[in-house]
Amino acid sequence: MKRSKFCAAVLAAVIGLGTAAWMTDTEAMSRAEIAQISVNQKGSNFKYWNKDAVSYQALINYVKDVTNKGSKNFIPVEDRVAVFDMDGTFLCETAPYYFDGMLFLDRALHDSSYQASPSTREFALGLERFIRSHDPGDKLGSSAPYQAAVFEGLGYPEYTDYVKNFMKTPVEGLSNLKWGEAVYLPMAEVIQYLQSNDFEVYVVSGSERQLVRIMVCDMLHIPENHIIGTDIEIHASHQGEKDGLDYAYTKDDSLVRGKFVIKNLQMNKVSAIAREIGKQPVLAFGNSSGDTSMLNYTVNGNKHKSAAFFLLCDDLERELGDAAKADKCRQLAEKNGWVPVSMRDDFKTIYGENVTRVK
Repeated sequence: MKRSKFCAAVLAAVIGLGTAAWMTDTEAMSRAEIAQISVNQKGSNFKYWNKDAVSYQALINYVKDVTNKGSKNFIPVEDRVAVFDMDGTFLCETAPYYFDGMLFLDRALHDSSYQASPSTREFALGLERFIRSHDPGDKLGSSAPYQAAVFEGLGYPEYTDYVKNFMKTPVEGLSNLKWGEAVYLPMAEVIQYLQSNDFEVYVVSGSERQLVRIMVCDMLHIPENHIIGTDIEIHASHQGEKDGLDYAYTKDDSLVRGKFVIKNLQMNKVSAIAREIGKQPVLAFGNSSGDTSMLNYTVNGNKHKSAAFFLLCDDLERELGDAAKADKCRQLAEKNGWVPVSMRDDFKTIYGENVTRVK
């Protein structure tokens, strides 16, 4: 696939903000370096958290308690299930929009090798206006069906290559940071810490399942079958219009992407967890009202001691935060008994010291 005009345009914009500074600054931590983040079982080597933060202490104390065989709250290894939302929970979602949304715009509007349908292009233009203007009147509704449509018929390897290529695109508004590396380092530590303590970590995202697998599995050591996301139809390459009950996969077939099926938000997250994991999580991490059901499912009626953590997008200096949304989220956390996590106050860094907000 040709490198898209959109990627080039964004890169040019970043360079235009200050060529000398951009050329001399060190890039953000690479995916390979993020993959090397390691936190021991005791949690004594966290690097990216303020250790006096209430949320940090709550997490450490919880894990120590439920992994202590002498504690009344001990949780057997087989029941240590932790679920994480992705966008805004451990991956940037505001530079300037969700990763999957920016990928969609790249495909629909800026990929010279693809021609979107008139209705899809119209939707994409409206979404782009909404992203730039923040005017709710510009938003046209759910983008999930359109996101599936622009990649319909594409094989798995081709889609993987497209996503990986787009992951090299610089985000907007933050220096030295590409989409594939836009991970909150403190949350990467949390995932590794839980894995060190024999928790099975699942990502339960509103983004499409295959996209999430490409983005996170190798970098955060999460198995592909621990990814739950928005789903699309999957067909055999020679299946045509035949129903799956009327077609048998052959040696000449490969998998191709189909139409949108279901958006994995709110109660759909809980239904997917019950269906695919088969156990009630004991830990949950989210950042928006779309995670409410998942977090409440975790902390209510649980046979084990459980906890939910809720990230607040309150950092306006090191991240493209939103103070009004952060206040609403704090109120939501207090109402539901979740532990609020202040990105501003609780994180020593978000993406590393080489990433700064472009004013």
